Amino acid sequence: MHKILFFGDSLTAGYGLGDPKTESFPSLIQQKINNAKLPYEVVNAGISGDTSSGGLSRLDYWINKPMDVFILELGINDLLRGLPTTATYLNLDTILKKVKQKYPSCKVVIMGMEIPNIITGAKLDEFKKIFPRLAEQHKTAFVPFFLDGVAGMKHLNLKDGIHPSAKGYQVIADNVWPVIHPLLK
Repeated sequence: MHKILFFGDSLTAGYGLGDPKTESFPSLIQQKINNAKLPYEVVNAGISGDTSSGGLSRLDYWINKPMDVFILELGINDLLRGLPTTATYLNLDTILKKVKQKYPSCKVVIMGMEIPNIITGAKLDEFKKIFPRLAEQHKTAFVPFFLDGVAGMKHLNLKDGIHPSAKGYQVIADNVWPVIHPLLK
């Protein structure tokens, strides 16, 4: 059985959901994998509140387990906490390098992130450039905006207006599956 590691923050962990084991983004992708009868098992390594530096510090534990696909969804908490975008970029770049060093044939997907209408200016512009730059440099599959179609949609988010609801994650999984699925053939 091949392994897919979803490595991220609360958006990967399924923060606030009634049952993250069935409603989170990684769980919904596992359901799609099962429906397609593909020999892949999803591992959810999401930690709520995690930053890129937190992810880097816990990466060694996760890359000691074999993986075939690595899905990276980190960085938004860095921006929300006002951390330098240069540090975010370097941490994510180091994570990707370490994964590829350990598993050269591992396929990688980067989940891009944006914050519409919350933060503006140069820092947001710098942040938005991190993800396409990493995808290009590491030649990975790329989702430009992980929350596309869900962010800002009250009926698809929890009361906090930040985290998707179970219905929101269904939209995300449907949007992202066309990027992940080709990597599994």
